[in-house]
Amino acid sequence: MWGLVRLLLAWLGGWGCMGRLAAPVPAWAGSRGHSGPTLLRTRRSWVWNQFFVIEEYSGPEPVLIGKLHSDVDRGEGRTKYLLTGEGAGTVFVIDEATGNIHVTKSLDREEKAQYVLLAQAVDRASNRPLEPPSEFIIKVQDINDNPPVFPLGPYHATVPEMSNVGTSVIQVTAHDADDPSYGNSAKLVYTVLDGLPFFSVDPQTGVVRTAIPNMDRETQEEFLVVIQAKDMGGHMGGLSGSTTVTVTLSDVNDNPPKFPQSLYQFSVVETAGPGTLVGRLKAQDPDLGDNALMAYSILDGEGSEVFSISTDSQGQDGLLTVRKPLDFETRRSYTFRVEATNTLIDPAYLRRGPFKDVASVRVAVQDAPEPPVFTQATYHLAVPENKAPGTLVGQISASDLDSPASPIRYSILPHSDPERCFSIEPEDGTIRTAVRLDREARVWHNLTVLATELDSSAQSSRVQVAIQTLDENDNAPQLAEPYDIFVCDSAAPGQLIQVIRALDRDEVGNSSQVSLQGPVGPDANFTVRDNRDGSASLLLPSRPAPPRQAPYLVPIELWDWGQPALSSTATVTVSVCRCRPDGSMASCWPEAQLSPTGLSTGALLAIVTCMGTLLALVVLFVALRRQKQEALMVLEEEDVRENIITYDDEGGGEEDTEAFDITALQNPDGAAPPAAGPPVRRDVLPRTRAPRQPRPPGPADVAQLLALRLREADEDPSVPPYDSVQVYGYEGRGSSCGSLSSLGSGSEAGGVPGPAEPLDDWGPLFRTLAELYGAKEPPAP
Repeated sequence: MWGLVRLLLAWLGGWGCMGRLAAPVPAWAGSRGHSGPTLLRTRRSWVWNQFFVIEEYSGPEPVLIGKLHSDVDRGEGRTKYLLTGEGAGTVFVIDEATGNIHVTKSLDREEKAQYVLLAQAVDRASNRPLEPPSEFIIKVQDINDNPPVFPLGPYHATVPEMSNVGTSVIQVTAHDADDPSYGNSAKLVYTVLDGLPFFSVDPQTGVVRTAIPNMDRETQEEFLVVIQAKDMGGHMGGLSGSTTVTVTLSDVNDNPPKFPQSLYQFSVVETAGPGTLVGRLKAQDPDLGDNALMAYSILDGEGSEVFSISTDSQGQDGLLTVRKPLDFETRRSYTFRVEATNTLIDPAYLRRGPFKDVASVRVAVQDAPEPPVFTQATYHLAVPENKAPGTLVGQISASDLDSPASPIRYSILPHSDPERCFSIEPEDGTIRTAVRLDREARVWHNLTVLATELDSSAQSSRVQVAIQTLDENDNAPQLAEPYDIFVCDSAAPGQLIQVIRALDRDEVGNSSQVSLQGPVGPDANFTVRDNRDGSASLLLPSRPAPPRQAPYLVPIELWDWGQPALSSTATVTVSVCRCRPDGSMASCWPEAQLSPTGLSTGALLAIVTCMGTLLALVVLFVALRRQKQEALMVLEEEDVRENIITYDDEGGGEEDTEAFDITALQNPDGAAPPAAGPPVRRDVLPRTRAPRQPRPPGPADVAQLLALRLREADEDPSVPPYDSVQVYGYEGRGSSCGSLSSLGSGSEAGGVPGPAEPLDDWGPLFRTLAELYGAKEPPAP
């Protein structure tokens, strides 16, 4: 049966460590040889408690940590002890015969804190289990071998300047890899090594806080704080680690702006226009960002009227600019005060104010050469119309403020007076008319007058002169429009036919002051009544006008009330028409009279003129065409030499035939016997030409000359037809058509080859060719 398993405690005091095996709980109560009642023992498996191995121990030999033994082991060597599980055979080894367990190497708890093993006793011979396997745990006992570390360090933090004492800055955290459940190896305490007296740290939590009040960023902006974490509760012998915390003081608006000087002096030329920069003012503010933004203003009213000040795009500098034009002769200097103020003010720091500062500014105006200045900004002159050229219009004047005695010269810019209606005296600026003016044509004349210093032509200025043409009564009144009206033949006496309005182009006698009057008397066919408002009413008289085919012409007299009074006469045409019941016109006698059944005389004259023009164009075209045909006939019949020159083409010459032996193309039957001497090449142009026959005396005959030249070409065997050598080739001896080539053709008795059939039979297209080649040779002289 199973024996008792005993666990041994191994005291390894000589090695400086102890391996402990917990005492087993025995499965029996009593033993052999004991008196008293016999207790029954129950079979149990192995029972192991935890035992420990100190980490980081290293010795020359393996360390014994325990021993296995079974009561079935009689010491005969038949029992073998086995050890399996984590680290069995490598970290932990067992003596199979004695059951002693040893540790072979140094252990690190931070790598592995415990090992789970199985122990078993078996028969050495058969490996039969003598006891069931039992599990036990070996724990690695911790020692303080790891210093604290800050995994997130180094740290960076920001805290506002002027913060109160105890303001939280940041929390630092250190980690210790040792066992926190065993001893004080992992108990940490935080302290400040560097950074006192400005900052402190909570020993337990690691929260960094400010230790003094009113830390000023402008004095010191950044602090480097060193924090230490020490284990073993901070006692001596503990391990420690440190980290750095960079603390930056953020800015607050705790400093007012300050001008570095109390008086600023600038100068500006009097010709500087509005917006010209005079100078920059900069108040110093040691704060940063928005806390240093400033606004500038001019306190005195005198300076604010002439100058203005604004802040630049960075919000730091004040830009002093000209607001109104300056004049050295009027005022030579300005003195005023400028204030700089912070735009953002923190109420928590009002006690450190006021957040503004004032400085004085003096601006000196410098004299500069100035152009002449006119006495008025613009001139408004007037002149009556119809005045003779040379009439005085007005006078303009300019002066040199730098030198009042300097002479000025005046002129009118041509583009402002393109019609040359005015002239100006160069010395005194007197403007006169150059032509007669008509107000009805143009009322206003806008001139640009140039004034130039005589001593310096570069100094000049311009002014606008508006000249108004005043009206005179020089236009008689007239009707506002031509009146051609009709009246129904059935109209009642006294009926209003038309309101006639008058127009007067003058201003003196306008249309409201024009009077109108028609024919008066018992014979008047119509009545004209003056409305006294520049219009008149045309009425039917009490006795209706007798109907007639021709329209009535009503004379109307118009006159104005100007000085002198002018009048004119106009005519109103009135037609008496037949009307429909609704009052619309149906027909008028003048229409019936002016609508004949045939064409009018003017239309007939136009038609006759067009026909005559077309006939003349046709006759001219026929005459030109006939003249052209006669010129062509003369050219064809008489001027033959031009045609000969046109067709005098001898072909490509040597380049066309040099690569071919044209002897094979000749007809061997018609070839002439070879001449004595070296054979003459017929595929190249000969160096010498055959002598030409003399021209026959007497008058020139073109046909005879052509026949002579043709005979010379046929009788010259050294000149082949280069232009046709590759076209008309010899077809062979057996051809029924014979040879088409002219290379070996012989000359006839007369020297002129005759065609196979008369050329006259070939039609009119070959008539000229028949006349040239078919002409008989003249008899020999």
